[in-house]
Amino acid sequence: MKVQLTLGMLAISASLPLYAQSTVQLYGIIDAAVRYTSNEGPLGNHGRSSTKMIPGGMSQSRIGFNVTEDLGGGLKVLANLEQRIESTTGSIVGAGYQQSWVGLQSSSWGRVTLGRQYNALFDLYTSTFASYPYSPYMEAFKPEIGMSVGARSNDLVKYVAELGKFRLSLQATWKGEGTTSVAGVPGTFSTGGKSRGGYLRWADGGWAVGGGYLERDFGTSGKKLKAYAFGGSYRTGPWYLNAAYAENKHNLDGQANCGTSVQCNIDYSTLSSLWAGTVNGGFSGAAFTAANKRQMVTVGVGYQLTPQLNWGTHYWYAKQSGRTNIANGKAHFVSSVLDYAFSKRTDAYFGVDYTKLNGDHVSLSDSSGAANGAKSRTGVTVGIRHRF
Repeated sequence: MKVQLTLGMLAISASLPLYAQSTVQLYGIIDAAVRYTSNEGPLGNHGRSSTKMIPGGMSQSRIGFNVTEDLGGGLKVLANLEQRIESTTGSIVGAGYQQSWVGLQSSSWGRVTLGRQYNALFDLYTSTFASYPYSPYMEAFKPEIGMSVGARSNDLVKYVAELGKFRLSLQATWKGEGTTSVAGVPGTFSTGGKSRGGYLRWADGGWAVGGGYLERDFGTSGKKLKAYAFGGSYRTGPWYLNAAYAENKHNLDGQANCGTSVQCNIDYSTLSSLWAGTVNGGFSGAAFTAANKRQMVTVGVGYQLTPQLNWGTHYWYAKQSGRTNIANGKAHFVSSVLDYAFSKRTDAYFGVDYTKLNGDHVSLSDSSGAANGAKSRTGVTVGIRHRF
């Protein structure tokens, strides 16, 4: 009886197709820091400072899964799920996964991925002229991310091909972000979200140079945000140098002209989330939504002081303008960070940053995100990060 059962199982096994080998990798980052910032008080008393623990000074804390299945013949299936975590409370960031995509990769023709993932400009920033060589940007102070059109998109189709020393990436969103509702107002309203764009990158030795373009629709027909960036970096011995230029421009008519149009105000709310004025510490106040154009120049330097100690300093100059003088404003951002690596996975960091705004209608924000009239701010961040 045992022999018959064994033979039967072997027969069933022989009739099944051979399955490719699949691997699942668990990864993550846990980052927590203490941050001091000046001029975080409310309007009329903005001189009040703030010291608090934040859920990530250099990186957003996260946990994720990378899945790879080798189909043979140079073809692989790839998938990723990633969720952001508030390390200070253990709570989940957002309503769902921050990345959620699946795709195919060929050794001959490149990779296609579909789902929620990073857009072309964010990929260009982090791969070609990142602010710091050991971390693409500083989570607590990241002016450049406000120029990358939201960093991630839903319903995104992305193609990436490695062509010798060149990398070509193309993207388009299938449907976009979708719709939203407003409390007390019947119906749903479009947030737009369809986009198209890409970037081209060249790298050789210590050099990396690239440029990219991304265009995103808003809810109202014909309204668009157009963004591009180009720049490069160079690594030689202990030195890391980088520089870039970025520009965002939209054709909305001005929020002051929205009147009672709910859709018009939602368009500006969407723009606000993409330009991330409160995240990068500047361009709040009346000028924030009056502007039609933003420009930014960045330059940075890093130096490996010892095998464990890395120093980097970065400067950003930003300017915005619009149809009226209310929109005009300038900003200077500087950050300097010392990072000490205890091991390949654990590091501690100390960073100092400074923001200076120029313009009658630009303002920093208080701790709630409301404009408080302040024109300068100093930040000090001390934290520890572990990657697994």
